[in-house]
Amino acid sequence: MSDFAAASSPERAEQSAPAVGEVPVLEVRHLGRSLRLGSEELEILQDISFSIPPGEFVTLMGPSGSGKSTLLGCITGLDNPSSGQVLLNGVDVSKMRESQLAGIRNRTVGMVFQAFNLIPTLTARENVEVPLYAGRWRGSPSARAIELLGLVGLSHRLEHRPSQLSGGEQQRVAIARALATEPPLVVADEPTGNLAATQGKEILELLWDLRQRMGTTFVIATHDSTIAGYATRMLQISDGQLVGDHPGPRAGAR
Repeated sequence: MSDFAAASSPERAEQSAPAVGEVPVLEVRHLGRSLRLGSEELEILQDISFSIPPGEFVTLMGPSGSGKSTLLGCITGLDNPSSGQVLLNGVDVSKMRESQLAGIRNRTVGMVFQAFNLIPTLTARENVEVPLYAGRWRGSPSARAIELLGLVGLSHRLEHRPSQLSGGEQQRVAIARALATEPPLVVADEPTGNLAATQGKEILELLWDLRQRMGTTFVIATHDSTIAGYATRMLQISDGQLVGDHPGPRAGAR
């Protein structure tokens, strides 16, 4: 717990505030999420607030069951908050209908999952093309997919299906897919959880390199302290509450 102790209020404010005139990529305001179980109300998230400016590499740390995945679900619109707001690039998405939210989500936030979530019947190239067709990409979806798969080191695996790829390769395809529509924000839920240590380190190095090269903002939920070593900022969640918000080891790295 001491490694992720909450920073003092002034330090927390300094880390959370974007530069003057800069719209945060992500802003969470007094977010709450609860579920009714019979006559009882189960509080999963409680009054969470933070703001992330462009270009950060943020880790969301906490043990299993702390609320990390639920928070990511609310951020991406896959889950509905019970209270509070989520703003993506200044747009409040917390009360949007799914028909509205789908387009915003396609353009604004990419998602990477622990289980990869690739479509097994499609090739690597075709998996990356999927969000481009959904979002009506103006260029060639195939050319964009080939470009991104080259960027993640898979130019030689374009026509392979997920079953023909290693776990690390599947996660690289998932990362390319998340970046397909050039979203300013990518969220990842335990992206190295299903990988061997060596593969996990390669994925982390890749994410950091993409952040450096493309300026993409990353928010990564994990309980693995190794991932925290790459963070420009660390948020800690415990029992559904934000209990820590302070600089990471790579704070200030550009």
